[in-house]
Amino acid sequence: QVQLVESGGGLVQAGGSLRLSCAASGSISGINQYDMFWYRQAPGKQRELVATITKDNIANYAESVKGRFTISRDNVKMTMSLQMNGLKPEDTAVYSCNFYNTFNTRLSYWGQGTQVTVSS
Repeated sequence: QVQLVESGGGLVQAGGSLRLSCAASGSISGINQYDMFWYRQAPGKQRELVATITKDNIANYAESVKGRFTISRDNVKMTMSLQMNGLKPEDTAVYSCNFYNTFNTRLSYWGQGTQVTVSS
């Protein structure tokens, strides 16, 4: 069973940067068919979609992170990254990644999440 593993979270001061990574624990057949997502969930709040990168390498962002976050993917390494600059205290959350097969919607992989804490 393939799992996703996030890394790169931590504690940073406001205005700082972090780079999150999401890697598959094994091989995913047809990785180029997958859309990839970063979500976050802060305590007491609903899960929020932060960024998407489609199988065609098109990126989309939540309004709250536009201009500060950059999503990217590497199909060969089966990884996805989220470069976060200009971090704000309101970015504090657990960040999770998801790979979703657009051809076979039963195939969807999730990571356990990584904590990002931004101090003011």
